[in-house]
Amino acid sequence: MNWQGNWSFPTPIRFGPGRIKELPAACRRTGMTRPLLVTDPGLAALPMIDAALRSLREAGLEAGLFCGVKPNPTGANVEAGIAAYRAGGHDGVIAFGGGSALDCGKAIAFMQGQSGTLWDYQDQGGGWRQADAAAMAPVVAVPTTAGTGAEVGRAAVIVRESRQEKLIIFHPKMMPAMVIADPELTLGLPPGLTAGAGMDAFAHSLEAWCAPGFHPYCDGIALEGVRLVKEALPRALADGADLGARAQLLAAASMGATAFQKGLGAIHALSHPIGALHDCHHGMTNAVVMPYVLAFNRPAIEGKMPRLAAYLGLEGGFDGIMDWLLAFRAQVGVPQTLRDFGIDDSHADRIAAMAAADSTATTNPRPFGAAEARQVLDAAWAGAL
Repeated sequence: MNWQGNWSFPTPIRFGPGRIKELPAACRRTGMTRPLLVTDPGLAALPMIDAALRSLREAGLEAGLFCGVKPNPTGANVEAGIAAYRAGGHDGVIAFGGGSALDCGKAIAFMQGQSGTLWDYQDQGGGWRQADAAAMAPVVAVPTTAGTGAEVGRAAVIVRESRQEKLIIFHPKMMPAMVIADPELTLGLPPGLTAGAGMDAFAHSLEAWCAPGFHPYCDGIALEGVRLVKEALPRALADGADLGARAQLLAAASMGATAFQKGLGAIHALSHPIGALHDCHHGMTNAVVMPYVLAFNRPAIEGKMPRLAAYLGLEGGFDGIMDWLLAFRAQVGVPQTLRDFGIDDSHADRIAAMAAADSTATTNPRPFGAAEARQVLDAAWAGAL
């Protein structure tokens, strides 16, 4: 199959094997002549980053490199990136890597021209309206994992270390101006990261499907995003060089992040504080708490599940989905409980309070306060469904 395409929803996407060669042209199209490539230390040591920088410089672009990005990026990472951006006289950002690098890169491009602090522009409370949109730098996004879909997102999730909390920084114009989605860049992703990233993409589409509200565009994208992960993730784990499976997962990642414009829910509301306090992988955390959140939400979502089950070729409505999900999680190596994942209950009440305050809790299908969050956490530690 020809895994090539040019898409313009929600932003221009150049999708297909080998399309990383179009990176210099993408930068020029957005007006960059001195891009700052933002990535993480692990990727910075790999040949793909050296090749990207070389191609940019051979095309006459004065590219710089910033790789001070943690797996859960922090406000300090963003500040360091802004300093590098200004010191190099850069005029745009290439956000290159997994969700951490993409989020940090977008935040750097956003904040380098603002007068407020990063935390002034949280998703909650409409803080983004204070921002100077004209001062934002353009971003070209290059995802190297198939999970977060941050390449098509208008937000960045950043850890405020002083309070050990993950905050969603938002602006409608934070969306990258162009995406280079080359599945060949994901071929070297280890099985554990492939599984965690794939389950992150799955969680995005699943929560978007379950979120209340009328948004048939997002519902349709979410259905296909779930199906693509169901089909492709086991294949990618069985054969990491299966380019078709890698392409399907990369598409599913962008689709999930597009679909969750409709909303997310308690899976992410719990995963954000757990990740902030325990510094664990976001996608795998989503996967661990997923069935316990579904069980909690059952009264509100049971009527939608037969359509999802039918689309996935499953029978039994909600129960059929749950039985399949538990088997699928085991197949791809997701721990059964939070305890199995190495997360104890020492911060239980704090996590519950933080989850209730998380902006993603507002679109959960059922009201999700601190008491409800603690109920789901207790179930996830005990393995009670």
